[in-house]
Amino acid sequence: MAGDRTDETSKDRWDPGVQSYASMGYYNPDYQPKDTDILAVFRVTPQDGVDPIEAAAAVAGESSTATWTVVWTDRLTANSHYQAKAYRVDEVPGRPGEYFAYIAYDLDLFEEGSIANLTSSIIGNVFGFKPLKALRLEDMRIPVAYVKTFQGPAHGIVMEREFLNKYGRPLLGATIKPKLGLSARNYGRVVYEACRGGLDFTKDDENINSQPFMRWRDRFLFAMEGVNRAMAETGEIKGHYLNVTAGTMEEMYRRAEFAKELGSVIVMIDLTVGYTAIQSMANWSRENGVLLHLHRAGHSTYTRQKTHGVSFRVIGKWCRLMGVDHVHAGTVVGKLEGDPATTRGFYDTLRDDHVPTNPGNGIFFDQDWVSMPGVMPVASGGIHAGQMHQLLDLFGDDVILQFGGGTIGHPLGIAAGAEANRVALEAIVKARNEGRDLLREGPDVLRAAAAHSAPLEVALATWGDVTFDYTSTDAPDVVPTPTH
Repeated sequence: MAGDRTDETSKDRWDPGVQSYASMGYYNPDYQPKDTDILAVFRVTPQDGVDPIEAAAAVAGESSTATWTVVWTDRLTANSHYQAKAYRVDEVPGRPGEYFAYIAYDLDLFEEGSIANLTSSIIGNVFGFKPLKALRLEDMRIPVAYVKTFQGPAHGIVMEREFLNKYGRPLLGATIKPKLGLSARNYGRVVYEACRGGLDFTKDDENINSQPFMRWRDRFLFAMEGVNRAMAETGEIKGHYLNVTAGTMEEMYRRAEFAKELGSVIVMIDLTVGYTAIQSMANWSRENGVLLHLHRAGHSTYTRQKTHGVSFRVIGKWCRLMGVDHVHAGTVVGKLEGDPATTRGFYDTLRDDHVPTNPGNGIFFDQDWVSMPGVMPVASGGIHAGQMHQLLDLFGDDVILQFGGGTIGHPLGIAAGAEANRVALEAIVKARNEGRDLLREGPDVLRAAAAHSAPLEVALATWGDVTFDYTSTDAPDVVPTPTH
């Protein structure tokens, strides 16, 4: 327990004026969380001179029923029932001045099946509270009783594989590059070349919507022409993530309906459309039999920094509840932020049915998804065929590996880039299935496969030594303990 507070024994809870949050009941170290409580752990950095327990109580109060002064209308409610309760405050290992505050919220505080309502409470006003230097929502425990009020993924991992008839390996994708400036026909040509070369998917990027150089309807038509031609030539089901993100919900539905009319197996939205729009599109996707891809556009503005914002493991839980089928979740070895342990925690949260507490991976609570389908994580950003053994070792089969520049930047062309990725993947999957050590033997497996594949040989020669080795900004803060 970090610090002690000064008890305000001279004041009654209902005396008028300003009282500490702790003395009003928002700190209760004896509270035993109920199975139905929503639990949250915040990283709290109090201002100088602010007691950490009072800071934790303030977070509990300001994210539930409190305001800055005693109000008599509290007596018109079951006050203690609706109060959130900070029940544990721990110092963060190796981070002086930072504390993990565990807070319990009664389920009655939240509307059923609404991430908008949940987030308005948990991250509403409290992040601007002056007594705090910084605040970060690290993790949440969503109780079974609340999980069951959500639809969950429109289809999920198992159903997606059945839609696509693809099993036993990761799926391969590529984001069209350059993401802005191509004409619709040239855009469709890239889709065709990548899909016929061996990819399962191609993808719009987050900021390609309906600009003057390429209106959305034209892109949809030429992209689907490329998908259909590639399917006819390869005999495989292919898809292109048609980004239906738009300025209004009505326009998003209009674009999604057109994608469905064209026979697209998947549509895409950006995280920036907001939680209500995401849930609405998930409902549409389930009703219409179309997979839903979520690009986490903008997430790093509040997920990346260690001391302030919202961890992506929390965003991942909200995405699973809202009902997307895919979401970008980090690569570790690519160009984007991703600590290995933290990223494994993201993937477990998205895919597994029961996720046990694992501080080493940043998981603070047991999470039971009660058979809610899993979300397919997407690894993208600066990855290439030469890293295939690392990617498979890190993430297993249930992942989409997206090689944008690592496909479209191939010296022999787009189809050759796709072929290099497919050959590398199948060689590494075969080695994995034979029981070989991927991290130790993977480079040799890739070189052996390249002896029979010119596209892979060129890919390894072009990118084989490319790495992005930077210190992660978001590694878990834990102290190793001996095991027996």
